[in-house]
Amino acid sequence: MTKYLISFPSEAMVVTAEELPIVSSAAHAVIEQAKAAGVYVFGGGIEETVDPVLVSADGSVSADIYPGSRLKGGFTVLDLPTRQDAVDWARRIAVSCRCAQELREFMHDPAR
Repeated sequence: MTKYLISFPSEAMVVTAEELPIVSSAAHAVIEQAKAAGVYVFGGGIEETVDPVLVSADGSVSADIYPGSRLKGGFTVLDLPTRQDAVDWARRIAVSCRCAQELREFMHDPAR
């Protein structure tokens, strides 16, 4: 099995205030399906009101994060047998969230 990251930046989800509860319910239903299927690992949304920090190799902390870093929005990590399964789950999430999803594969860790 391989772990896949399915994600979207917050600006990609453009829904009205009236649509938000419907979209939220649909997205949570897909996550419940993933849990029931035994493929759900972890997911959530990045708290965008809290500024990220960079913790350097020497342990120092600064507000200067990597240039171009833009991690925000929502994400789900699923453990799946094939990339096609990952595409299928990403499709379900995209439909429920009403926005395109990025799909990334985690590298194999032989220690796991």
